[in-house]
Amino acid sequence: MNPGDFQSWAAARQSRIELFLEKVLPPPRIAPESLHAGMRYAVLGGGKRVRPLLAYGAGELSGADIERVTVAGAAVELIHAYSLVHDDLPCMDDDVLRRGKPACHVEYGEATALLVGDALQSLAFQLLGEYRLAEDPNDQLEMVKLLGAASGSRGMAGGQAIDLACVGTRISLPELELMHIHKTGALIRASTLLGAGCGGGISSAERAQLDTFAKLIGLAFQVVDDVLDAAAPTATLGKTAGKDADRDKPTYVTVLGLAESRRFAEQLRQDALAALSSFGERAIRLRQLADFIVVREF
Repeated sequence: MNPGDFQSWAAARQSRIELFLEKVLPPPRIAPESLHAGMRYAVLGGGKRVRPLLAYGAGELSGADIERVTVAGAAVELIHAYSLVHDDLPCMDDDVLRRGKPACHVEYGEATALLVGDALQSLAFQLLGEYRLAEDPNDQLEMVKLLGAASGSRGMAGGQAIDLACVGTRISLPELELMHIHKTGALIRASTLLGAGCGGGISSAERAQLDTFAKLIGLAFQVVDDVLDAAAPTATLGKTAGKDADRDKPTYVTVLGLAESRRFAEQLRQDALAALSSFGERAIRLRQLADFIVVREF
């Protein structure tokens, strides 16, 4: 495959992760049928799989076995899917559309949607314990700890708590960045480091460079999301456009304005690419993913 053919590379890995998720998600014919159907509804057949793609890109950099990276990427994607199910609930962001179809709680009811999220989170950690991801068991234990921290009160869940507390308030740019380092950035960072962790030969200095890249591109991802929420139609987004503004939530657009938010996303992209400068061609997929994340249709 041509190294420059990013679309083919991404499509092949999106297909691989989809097949693996289909395999590990319980079939809907097994009781409790509604819960298992809801889990598959929330995960399969939608999304760009950005987090698994980051894991694959980092795994190629570290020489990781693609089967191991697939497990790690799937675990992160399950956490991400659970977060979307819970975020859409009326007690959270109260949205009825996700990935171009009714949100899970609209399709299956609020109680089942709550359990869907819980079960997806549990399945993610089951995968990390069930499959061999690293030669040293201690390294694999660190991977479990990494995803746990990225998902919890010091990561994604904590970021959502900050987000909810900030509705209707005006916050500074550093405060907004702190929120999204947790809410969005923590899982993107985990994806990258887990993918790299499935391989070997990464020094502590190189791991720190990957971490810097992931933190920067995680912020850029959120800036672009905020721009798209303000500027793109619902049909393009696959979720309700303008929802943040309707709920009076602080975003990069409300803090910086639309044009400055676009400039900020581009600066974050450039800084993220600079963090990869020492890796040479080993980081080609991560560089392409940085472009893919930031240069989305506005």
